[in-house]
Amino acid sequence: MTKKKNTLDKKPPTKPKHTSKTDPLSIRILRVMRDAGRPLFLREINKAANLNREERHESASALEALINKGLVLQIKGKRYGLSDLMHLVTGNISVHPDGFGFVTPEQTGGPDIFIPPKALKGAIHGDRVVVRIEQTRGRRQEGSVIRILERRTKRIVGTFHKGKDIAIVVPEDERLAFEVAIPKKATLKAKNGDVVVAEIVNYLPEGRSPEGRVIEILGDPNDLGVQARIVINKYELPHEFSDDVVRQAAELPKIISQEDISDRKDLRAIPLITIDGENARDFDDAVFAKKTKTGYVIIVAIADVGHYVKEGSPIDEAARERGTSVYFPNAVVPMLPETLSNHLCSLVPGEDRLVLAIELNLDRQGNLRRVVFSKAVIKSHRRLTYTEATSLLGCKTSDIAEEDRWLAKMLKLMKELALILNAKRVERGSIDFDMPEPEIILGLQGNLEDIVRRERNIAHRIIEEFMLAANEAVAAHLAKNDVPTLYRVHPEPDRLRLNDFVSFARGIGLDIALPDEMSPRWCQEVLLKAAGSPIEYIINTLLLRSMQQAVYSPINIGHFGLASTHYLHFTSPIRRYPDLIVHRILTANMGRRKKTPLYTEEVLSDLGRHCSQKERTAMEAEREMIDRLKVRLMADKIGEVYEGVISGVASFGFFVELKDVFIEGAVRLVDLTDDYYVFDQAGYRLVGQRHKRTFQIGDIVKVRVKEVNVARRHINFEVIEERPASSRASNCNKTVVGG
Repeated sequence: MTKKKNTLDKKPPTKPKHTSKTDPLSIRILRVMRDAGRPLFLREINKAANLNREERHESASALEALINKGLVLQIKGKRYGLSDLMHLVTGNISVHPDGFGFVTPEQTGGPDIFIPPKALKGAIHGDRVVVRIEQTRGRRQEGSVIRILERRTKRIVGTFHKGKDIAIVVPEDERLAFEVAIPKKATLKAKNGDVVVAEIVNYLPEGRSPEGRVIEILGDPNDLGVQARIVINKYELPHEFSDDVVRQAAELPKIISQEDISDRKDLRAIPLITIDGENARDFDDAVFAKKTKTGYVIIVAIADVGHYVKEGSPIDEAARERGTSVYFPNAVVPMLPETLSNHLCSLVPGEDRLVLAIELNLDRQGNLRRVVFSKAVIKSHRRLTYTEATSLLGCKTSDIAEEDRWLAKMLKLMKELALILNAKRVERGSIDFDMPEPEIILGLQGNLEDIVRRERNIAHRIIEEFMLAANEAVAAHLAKNDVPTLYRVHPEPDRLRLNDFVSFARGIGLDIALPDEMSPRWCQEVLLKAAGSPIEYIINTLLLRSMQQAVYSPINIGHFGLASTHYLHFTSPIRRYPDLIVHRILTANMGRRKKTPLYTEEVLSDLGRHCSQKERTAMEAEREMIDRLKVRLMADKIGEVYEGVISGVASFGFFVELKDVFIEGAVRLVDLTDDYYVFDQAGYRLVGQRHKRTFQIGDIVKVRVKEVNVARRHINFEVIEERPASSRASNCNKTVVGG
């Protein structure tokens, strides 16, 4: 038998076919390594690439950069190999509380790789790792960690436990399945049971706890303020402004000067008003409407944050790093210092304020005929809450105080116009989902009293429609003039997910088919078909889950959920950095015949990715804070009975969203004792093998609170009674997709 020659014994070619000296060094190295067909020593790479003396000095650094990108890996014997040829993948690992993990590839963009518990090899949640693909089962790949490139968990938030010789900190995040050992000298005098922030100073070999030191004591975990600080630290939200930012904020003017308004349009006589939530403190938009002979005029005035926050300044750098304000029920992590967010840039009544104003001239059908942008000065004539505005709209003229009748008249006109604008959006296919949102009710002492469904009244709709119209007008104007900007885009839904959705919907009696070309109107028609029926809740829930997330990008692909060809965020520059970017772009091109690009597409792309990530982090932090409050509200309600709707089904059980209290908990399979249940993934249900009893998304169930694990944020129910599948949930609040 002829022995096959091992490819590792082959010599690298001295002159690779595809390598040119004009190519960047990293490209030449990659081509040489691929042509060689085997791992190479550094000297072999230098020789094969025909590098000169200067390039040989740079090749080690180039290789290090390729290693950091995950394209090349250094293996035993000081050789270098191509990751893809060695079936290796670089990515970040996400570890499940049950011990297994998934690695998201950095380069290929392929599916996540499953990592069994024994194959983690000491890697922890968040690490950047190199994984070897061990086997492929259908679409699922399974691998093992062979190298930890970077420990990305530098600090942890956890509970301090004091021992005789050494203390430990148990991480709050249940995905971090280890304890941090704290020497006596590094405890910062924390008390037993305190929540602390610990910095990891030494990762020890696999199987041993890392060593750390306490760097901050947050306090008693039962304090709601401490809970907010836990979330802030866990998500590493920047929550303290630097000395430079504080100094710059202190130097800002306290009042609007004559010089500030000399070149601005004076709108102080126009009775603009603000409508916000009861607890709002930063009022960044004011509105006005009037009727004309041919239609309507809307003025939307937005705080001119860019006048005070100059690009590259300390305040700007801090705002960019944060990307967005983060709102908790009992606290806020602001994007801007309070001097700006609650004072200079807040459109408080009776005070001169600098704004960017948009005047929209509409015909009687709500079609935009003309738009005027201007730098202006305003004086808000009234601050209303959503509740107050709705109340005024419901009053008879005779019941309204004389001094408020002008206000009630304008609000009724705003309502009329908002309904016209909404009808136009619906006509073009804009999607409104019936999905509820929580509202946290706190007592006078800041104590948690209740969690209810947030009311969405006509005043909310007025502001929503006016802001959407303003955002679209700015986007269309910049696009028409070919000015690069940062759009708010929403891609089409994933077609594979929609296929699954259609199959399920048809299975429960909804006569729909997936169109050849996807459109928002099709989604809208599906929701209308289900409206008012027992399956409305489940159709809304599953169609919403098939949607992708809206992001920021300079590439305008349109906004699918709003059925809008041009959309961006302009109306909240106090709390969103993308809005401030758009303000700068519009201001730089206002009134100019020849439009000037303020940012390159590359810069806008980086900003879009950064702001999209910051938005996701903020959403996760806000959601976790609400979850922490939910378990505390339910902790003393063991044994109480509630009615709810099944909101999700998994292999371990199903989730129930309560009707009277806006709380979601789980019913576990182990607590379904009447049968053996099988998870029907395609049908979003559990099916009993013997009695064929089913639990499906949308079913109404009566449950009892069985147990609440505050530390783990788990609420467990047990089923008392189930209604027939024909009685499914339907009435919830509407949500505009991806705004």
